[in-house]
Amino acid sequence: MRIETTRSAAAVRLQHAAAFHGSDSDLLDQLVPLADTALRAGEAVALALRPATEQALVERLGSTTGLARLHQPESADTASGQTAAGRRAMELREITSTTGAPVTVLAEHTSRLDGVDGGFWTELDAALNVALAELPVRVTCFFPELPLHLEILDGAHRNHPLLLRAGQLRHNPQHIGPREVLTTRPAPPPVLLGPPDLRMEFSAWQLHEVRTAVEQALEAADYGRERAEDVVLAVNEVATNAVEHGTPEARLSIWTGPGGLVCEIDDGGTLRDPLPGLQAPHPAEARGRGVWIARQVCDSLHVWVDARGTHVRMRATP
Repeated sequence: MRIETTRSAAAVRLQHAAAFHGSDSDLLDQLVPLADTALRAGEAVALALRPATEQALVERLGSTTGLARLHQPESADTASGQTAAGRRAMELREITSTTGAPVTVLAEHTSRLDGVDGGFWTELDAALNVALAELPVRVTCFFPELPLHLEILDGAHRNHPLLLRAGQLRHNPQHIGPREVLTTRPAPPPVLLGPPDLRMEFSAWQLHEVRTAVEQALEAADYGRERAEDVVLAVNEVATNAVEHGTPEARLSIWTGPGGLVCEIDDGGTLRDPLPGLQAPHPAEARGRGVWIARQVCDSLHVWVDARGTHVRMRATP
């Protein structure tokens, strides 16, 4: 797998706004002018909307020309704001490199991803502020005025530098930086898994044993050679980070099943950056690529911290 690390040397170009709606018709009345303006300017419009909203928008626009659909997580059980932001950045990087023009992104809150408290949306928008920082994209995220969880509105106000009010973008005085957001509201752990198929402690001198263990698990699960090499690379990068920047001893756990291979790296260190590996490293940067590379290779990668240390869970399908 070829992994592109080149990023633009231009100033930060992300424009990230929050908007609020009281009904489906109110939402559509705000979406249509944004999409129409971008399309008339010859720019692409990328959508992360509920199917019913997307269909209504297309009907109002009269065509799907210029529209692209962004990937959405399947459920709250598998949703990770970090992973969703990383994947969205990959998709938008491809669109902007193809068109050579800014992209308007229209996104909508959907309650099926709320989880127990709506924290997914806080994590997602904080992560997007990092993952999309170098891209020429205008993102407007739409939220209901009365969501089920107060955290959704609090997160929207903390994460968005701009607010869309009466069709005009305005400065948001409640906005704070993404790392500050997740320092006060840390990313939650993913769902608990059962006992792993394999668990081993390792140090820097045993990284070859980590690679061997992952290779054997992938071979037993019938992963192709090229895919297996990518996954081994990803796990090795995260494992190396753990023993270099975390603690001298770390732990690898492996699960195999219908959803693919899951690897978790645990160390006793304290994570300084709550959103690692979301921004593409500059080609001149010799270090700091490990977690970013792993995010490009894995289907999901989630980082969280608790009293025991720092944890990274990766899932990779064949």
